[in-house]
Amino acid sequence: MHHPTPHPTNHEDPMPPANPPRPPAVNPTTEHGRAGLTQDRALRTRAQILGAAAHAFADKGFPAVTVQDIAQLAGMTKGAVYFHYPNKEALARAVTDEFYQTLAHLTHDVEQQHPDPHDAVTQLLTRTAQAFQSNTLIQAGARLQIERNLINTDLPTPYINFTQTITNWLAQTTDPHPQTTARVLTAAFFGAQHISWTLNNRTDITERTQEILTTILPTPPTP
Repeated sequence: MHHPTPHPTNHEDPMPPANPPRPPAVNPTTEHGRAGLTQDRALRTRAQILGAAAHAFADKGFPAVTVQDIAQLAGMTKGAVYFHYPNKEALARAVTDEFYQTLAHLTHDVEQQHPDPHDAVTQLLTRTAQAFQSNTLIQAGARLQIERNLINTDLPTPYINFTQTITNWLAQTTDPHPQTTARVLTAAFFGAQHISWTLNNRTDITERTQEILTTILPTPPTP
């Protein structure tokens, strides 16, 4: 006679599976994967727009630049630019923020590579001068700071961090007046870059910077 297989009673639990199922891996075509790809594309697009804006601002100055100019340089529509930045002022602020972040990274690199404070000051001015020659973002940031009164948005106060960094480094040397020397160095350097830009398209900025360092920066005593 066939006897049916008994079912577990209420106080008996079925044996759990030996290997519980794993959660499925994220596929780029799923919702989570698409979100990550969309974010990456947005970051790349914003970087492309900022690069175009920096080029336009450095070349023509804030008043003469239009959002259409930036869109054409970026190779996209004006609507695509407006999707990421509401107006030209927001673009100017974003470029200026990137300008100061770039200077901050440069300062950090110099401090790590040149622990001697006198060398650090020399390298900071020299490398910033070189950046003014070749880095469009640096050129744009400096020009936007000069034109800040023409831009209807708050921009970071220029020169403060640069001066304070040099002051802190010179305070570790034999300079009797580190704050005064830092102020003079900063004023001379940014004035020289502007003169070099106006007269020679910055081709002689490194030579002018060396003249400033030789004339103003105290020579450390020989051990």
